[in-house]
Amino acid sequence: MIDNAFLNGAAYIKGRYMPFAEATIPVTDWGFTRSDVVYDVVHVWQHRFFRLEDHLDRFAASMARRQLAIAEDRGGIADVLHRCVALSGLADAFVAMVATRGKPRIYGSRRPADCENYLIAYAIPFVQVLAPEVQARGAHLWIASTPRVPDSSVDPAVKNYQWSDMTAGLLEGHDAGFDTALNCDAEGFVTEGPGFNVFVVKDGRLKTPDRGSLGGITRRTVLEICAHLGMPSAIAPIAREDLEEADEVFITSTAGGIMPVSRVMTRILGNDRPGPVFETVRDTYWAWHADPRYATPVRALEDVI
Repeated sequence: MIDNAFLNGAAYIKGRYMPFAEATIPVTDWGFTRSDVVYDVVHVWQHRFFRLEDHLDRFAASMARRQLAIAEDRGGIADVLHRCVALSGLADAFVAMVATRGKPRIYGSRRPADCENYLIAYAIPFVQVLAPEVQARGAHLWIASTPRVPDSSVDPAVKNYQWSDMTAGLLEGHDAGFDTALNCDAEGFVTEGPGFNVFVVKDGRLKTPDRGSLGGITRRTVLEICAHLGMPSAIAPIAREDLEEADEVFITSTAGGIMPVSRVMTRILGNDRPGPVFETVRDTYWAWHADPRYATPVRALEDVI
């Protein structure tokens, strides 16, 4: 029996579960005031986590890089995620794990080591980067004038909330009437967009950027699908003109999976609809959600600590 208070999602903060609407953090938490926080997101589809272990691996690596230490070990984090989903009763969910620096134990301290790190987790209804009606026709993609923050300044392999450059691009794109945006780096090479990686297809070959980008779990899945299907693919430099002259473009994210692009700036791709390479990869991706190599059934509420 699901408690109606959790129908819009469930959250966990510092050892306590609560309805998602009640989840808050202190205004002095460095995760809020300094973006001193790392996170990861895994989705649940038809009562199964997809690639949960890979997301836990990446979350642990991000915490280690930022010297964040929470009370829960790997198994404890997994237990929390299972319980959040079970409490919500959601069959399809967007499930986040967040490690925040917290606030200093010593008033006024500027030392990160003086802060109490802790875990936040939540499960809410499935989220998609692009609305279903946009995916049906293919997204219209803006290339932002704001360059991506250099990898040497903010490591994109550590999943973080520093989105100022990508948000600037998104605002620009929306003002111009586009669905979403991505950023190039200062040298004009394609990086990523707010919450997604990008792939370009040219003459049957797929490429995804080698810089300025998170090593997305969905991106990794696409590369594995390409190997499985015998499609040539690579992580490689992608110049802006490569993006604009591609046969197909699609984006990848835990929040929505694999989603098509039908226009890049003023250029229309193909017949202004999702392309055949995208459709093949997308169909395989969703079929793999039932594959026991990647699928972890959500535990029933009575089976979660």
